[in-house]
Amino acid sequence: MASHKVHAFDEISKHNQKGDCWLIISGKVYDVSPFMDDHPGGDEVLLTSTEKDATDDFEDVGHSDSAREMMNKYYIGEVDSSTLPGKHQSNPPPKAPSTSNQSSGVLVKILQFLVPLLILGLAFALAAIC
Repeated sequence: MASHKVHAFDEISKHNQKGDCWLIISGKVYDVSPFMDDHPGGDEVLLTSTEKDATDDFEDVGHSDSAREMMNKYYIGEVDSSTLPGKHQSNPPPKAPSTSNQSSGVLVKILQFLVPLLILGLAFALAAIC
């Protein structure tokens, strides 16, 4: 097995092609280049998981125990977690206000449509009573 070398994210992200493909899964770095042609999902699946933490991609598929064991031969080290892109970049505070503004905008449009209908309905009801 390869030594437990620690790799910076910038270094790992450069390995993003069919002949040179590294993945980050659960904090570990794997050189899956030799496996590209044999991967049951095709090489494109692996390539779309480069340049990021591919843990969620890997776990979402539900790999078998034998697939997890196979990973050992592609293991080349650990990722330096301090070099990973900041988690604050994925936080959506700037998007949250726009989402709520969009929701508010939709609510306003619905009310603009419903309020006149309600008033019209009340007017007909009052006319029928009188």
